[in-house]
Amino acid sequence: MALKKKTSSPKAKKSGTKTAAARKKTAAKKPSARKKSAFPKSAKKKKLFKAGPSVTERPAENPRAKALAQKVAQLLLEKKATDVMVLDVRGMASYADYIVLASGESDRQVSAMAENVHVKVKHEDGLHPLGSEGRETGQWVLLDYGEVVAHLFLAEKREFYDLEGLWADAPREKLA
Repeated sequence: MALKKKTSSPKAKKSGTKTAAARKKTAAKKPSARKKSAFPKSAKKKKLFKAGPSVTERPAENPRAKALAQKVAQLLLEKKATDVMVLDVRGMASYADYIVLASGESDRQVSAMAENVHVKVKHEDGLHPLGSEGRETGQWVLLDYGEVVAHLFLAEKREFYDLEGLWADAPREKLA
């Protein structure tokens, strides 16, 4: 018994789908599609588009952000914070220029450190944090002032999360 080869099935005609043979036939008619570059050839030749800054280049220093980071660190030291460190993450992080890290011995101390920073920066500089997390629990408090982010930890939590290790390449200044 000889089987008759079909190029398209009645179902394919009704539903608008093509069989494998029909797809091959239409693919042979189309010219091959070549993936085009995102940049025009003229731009590549003339080097109109520059690559981003290299890893060794650091953005210009932001004196306002540096002063705020130093102030936050000093305010933390007023409340007896331990192991206070300012990390310079310019060019490494898109969300901040400086990260301030500090530890406290108890959850009440960590909450008091956060409250001190919040109140004094608000009254003296008129700055409100863009975001604040963890002030109620005192385990890990985050104060986000845009260009400066402060992480205040309970000592055990700081060891566990090891943000210094995460930012090992960042220049740092230890204050306590």
